[in-house]
Order: sequence, then structure tokens, then C-alpha cells
Amino acid sequence: MLEKQIMYLTKIKEPSDLRALDYDQLEELAQEIRERIIEVVNETGGHLGPNLGVVELTIAIHRSFDSPRDAIIWDTGHQSYVHKLLTGRQANFESLRQQGGISGYPSTEESTHDWVENSHASTSLSYAHGLSTAFKKSGEEGNLKRRVVAVIGDGALTGGMAFEGLNNLGHHGSDVTIILNDNGRSYAPTVSKLGESLAMLRINPNYQRQEERLKNIIESLPLGNKIAQKALRATKAAVREVWEPPSFFENLGVEYTGPFDGHDIKKIEQVLKQASQVKGPVVVHVVTQKGKGYAPAEEDKTKQMHDTSTMKSDSYTNAFSEVLVKAAEEHPNLVALTAAMPDSTGLLDFQARYPDRFLDVGIAEQHGVAAAAGMAMGGLKPVVAIYSTFLTRAIDQLNLDVGMHRQPVVFCLDRAGITGDDGPSHHGVLDMVLCSKIPGITILSPSSYQELQEMFLHAMTIEDGPVVLRWPKTAARQVKPNEIGKGLKAREVIKGGTEKTVCILAVGKMLEAAEGACAILAKNKIQTSVWDVRCIKPLDEKMLEAVADYELVVTVEDGLANGGAGTGIEQALFKMGSKATISIMGIPDAYIPHGKADEILSSLGLDVEGIASQIKKDLKK
Repeated sequence: MLEKQIMYLTKIKEPSDLRALDYDQLEELAQEIRERIIEVVNETGGHLGPNLGVVELTIAIHRSFDSPRDAIIWDTGHQSYVHKLLTGRQANFESLRQQGGISGYPSTEESTHDWVENSHASTSLSYAHGLSTAFKKSGEEGNLKRRVVAVIGDGALTGGMAFEGLNNLGHHGSDVTIILNDNGRSYAPTVSKLGESLAMLRINPNYQRQEERLKNIIESLPLGNKIAQKALRATKAAVREVWEPPSFFENLGVEYTGPFDGHDIKKIEQVLKQASQVKGPVVVHVVTQKGKGYAPAEEDKTKQMHDTSTMKSDSYTNAFSEVLVKAAEEHPNLVALTAAMPDSTGLLDFQARYPDRFLDVGIAEQHGVAAAAGMAMGGLKPVVAIYSTFLTRAIDQLNLDVGMHRQPVVFCLDRAGITGDDGPSHHGVLDMVLCSKIPGITILSPSSYQELQEMFLHAMTIEDGPVVLRWPKTAARQVKPNEIGKGLKAREVIKGGTEKTVCILAVGKMLEAAEGACAILAKNKIQTSVWDVRCIKPLDEKMLEAVADYELVVTVEDGLANGGAGTGIEQALFKMGSKATISIMGIPDAYIPHGKADEILSSLGLDVEGIASQIKKDLKK
């Protein structure tokens, strides 16, 4: 950046410093912030579009409220980069999403200005209800009264939890300022965008009936003249008022004001200061432009550079995208669902080819999974494409709505295992632990590009219950046809000789590290067999029989070690009467910070050297 371009940003050490600037200076500051975010995110990766859209809004919020005394909650937290720059973290901003650097989400460990790390959407209004209740109970009144501010995107407002929060805020009269950041998008264009679904009344049956009735009355008049037409317009406005946002929110006991231009600092500041004086909850509806001020983001019609990631040709996601389209040609009843993430989960090609067989349910994972159960009951073959971490929000539906009814829904979990840069809330380390407890479920974990496609095609043939197919964010290795398994069978990759000393059972991407560890052990004259488990549930009986006589059986997975695939293998071998020592290697029970995925795995001992070292230790016991 040029010297003159950073006249103001470097002077902002805390939010109160913003109050020393006039509105012309604030506009220059906003431009500096945009340039800074673009500069850093293009190097580190991250959420670009959402943060470019909230620059002026964030400035106005921090000029209107006293953070951290007033609690500001971001929903979701990926739109908090501007907030970080204004709350003392600009000097370290280059470390965004880097190991040991600042998080891409709010972090209570980083700053007292960050109240929650909420990278899963639709939670802010519940947090706000709780904090407001706590502040009220503390007895702080008058000028000392603390305010809770929830900044919620209209995408996050598609989640049912947000409506539960709204209902409770209104019922209890909580003193909360709700800033509805309306940019028409969550990741991709928002499904059921509040502003459209409530304001576009032409598709509302009640409104249509009223309109038709009024037209008939006018047409029956002797003189259907301009006066009558004006009367019709006035009456239509009155009918419409019942269904627009003011009435919607106020029927819940929540005041509403807006919409306002979210890029007009002065106007938003005035509105927020007025709203903060309202007793009880109030919605301030602001309209912003995602990606504002950066042409590549503004021109990105798919997701306005929500993030800087793209689907790589060597990724597991790309393998899924290819095979999904292929399967759709053979299965006319196949439908694909996602929760507001068609791009990141690899569904764009399918959507383009089969738009009538594609469903985006918005940020509503519970609804999506239950809906998939209904689709399966009706004869469709639903494929639910979702991040591993987001499936945890719908485990109840997977268990009771899909599993208990033995519906053949295929769940394709992207970002399973350690995902890296997005931190603890995005690591997909719970899916094997949770899903493996569901009766009748099939769980598959591919170790290569080709394995994923083979497994998906087989999953399409399973009709007696749900199938979970999980894969990581990291690149998928390419293998030859003779290195691809079949069906639900495990595959012996390396035969370790006749001594039966050590056998490694590797899950998914961990196969490659297990093979490398085997090579190290061979140099130490430790004969080691390696199996690709492939099917986590049900486990391959022939694999279990083959490894039961080994001295040491080591399981390696990229999910939680406690209760995951290794635990299932250990229990199965125990039931068989195996005397083998079982060593389970996986992710510890901890919230793992952000960093590069393979670097994190290495730090946890889940790389070639770490596996070999652990086996040597186990043999000495």
C-alpha cells in the first residue's frame, strides 16, 4: 500500500479511535480496509466477499456501541475481518488463518471484543437472548445499561434456530439490537431470502386472493377510472403491509426498522443509536453488497467470492462431482441436496445439468436431512452433499428420520477429518464417532480419487439404510485399477510376511501415511502388513479374521480416536477372541486450532514418521 493510503487504518488501535474521524475520513478508512483485506486474503485465503460487504456497517456498529462492554456477535463469524482490524489486530492481520496466527472467525482467545466463535450459522440470536438475560440479571440500569448486538446475515436467517431465537427474544422482551445484513446470499444466493420471501407478495396466496377480489370489485363499478385505480393501489398497499417485514417481526414482539443502505455510515450510525434506545428487541434491516469494491468479487455470479477456494481437479470433491453426474444419467430418481453450499460441495455441474433434480435447502441442515428421508420414502434416491462438521447439526434426523426408517439416503461428507485453515469448528472429526452408532448404517472412507467414485456407485445400490461416504479436503491421490477395492470389502495393500508382528489398518487418506510408515519399519526389519479398511461399518469379517492373530494391530484414522473407527475394530476383535494388542491412533479429544491440514496431522503424530514411531514404542511395551 502507498503511504497516503494508510493514513487512518494504522491509527485505529481500538474502536473508540473511530469517533475521532469525520465522515469523509471514515470513507477513506473504509477504502483502506478493503484494500487491506483484499491484499491479505489473496495471500492467505479466506472469506473475501462477506467482509468487503460489511466494511461501512462494521465501522458504524463500532461507533454506535461500546465494545466489548456491549456484546457484538457475528453470525456467521466469517464476516468479522473488519471487526478484527478495528479491535487491535491489524498488525497481525497477515497471519490470518495461518498456523499460530489469527483465526478466520471470532476467537475469545484473541480478543475480549470476540464473545463467541460462531462459524456455524443461525446461533447469534440464541447467544443474544442468553447474554441479554445475564446482563439484565446483573442489575445494570440507566446509563450503565449494556446492549447486545447480533449481526445476522439473511443467509443465516434461513436456519430454524434463528427463528427460535427471534421467537424467544420477542416473548421475553430482551434488549437486543438485531442487525439483519441483507445481501441476498449465504455462500451462494440465499434460499428463502427473508426480504424476498416476505416482501414479494405477488406469490402469496392470501395476497393474490385479496388482489383478485379487489380487481373484480373495481371492474364491476360503472366507471373503472383513475380514482378507482388509485383506490386499488392504496388498498393493495394496506394488504401488503400485513405480510411485509414490519408485520412479520412485530407479530413476534420484535420492533422493525428499515431497510437502509448498509454502506451509508452516517445513516446507519444514526439508526443504530436510535435503535439502541428501544426497549426490547429491534431489527435494523440493512442492505449490503457482498464483494463491494472488488471487481472480481462483484462479477462472480456464483458466490461473489464468498471465499477464495476453488474446486481443484485433483480433489476428492472433483471426483464426487464427476461421478454424481455419471450416476444421475443411470438413476433418473437421483436428486441432490445441499445446505447453501452447492459450489463447495461439488454440485454445480449437477445443478447445471439437472436443475429440476437439485435442491438447496438453505442453512437448514436438520430440515434437509429430514426432507431427504421423505424423498426416499417417496421413491427418490437422495444424495445429501454436506460438510462433515455441518452434518453434526442434523445427527438426530440422520438417526431417527433416516436411520430408524432404514431409508436409502446417501450422505456425501466433504471436509471430513482435519480441514486446516478454518479451525476447530470446521474440522470434521466427529462423523465416524457419531454415525457409527446408528444401526444399519454403512460408512465408507476412500483412500484415492478412484476409490471415491467406486464407493459412490456402490452406495447407489444399497437400499436397506443410509450410507455415509466421507472424504478430506486435501488432494486425492490417483491409483491404478488394481489398487481400487470393491463393494464393502477391505483391501490388503501390503503383506508383511509370515511372522504376523504388526498390522496397520488405515482409514481413508491415512492409507498413504501407513504405507510410508511400513517402509520405515521395514528398514528396521519390522515386518508390517497394511490394510485399507475402506468400509468402517459394517467391518469386513475377512479382514478381521486375517488380522486377529497379529501381535500388534494399529488403527489409524483422521477422526477422533475415542469412539471412532479404531474403537469399532477393537471391539470386533475382542468379540472374536483376538489376543492382539490394539493401538488406536487418531485425533485427541481437543479443539484443534487452525493450520495446514497435513501440518496439523504431523503435529499429532499422524504422519509417516509419527506412525512408525508409535509402532516402535508399542512393540517395546
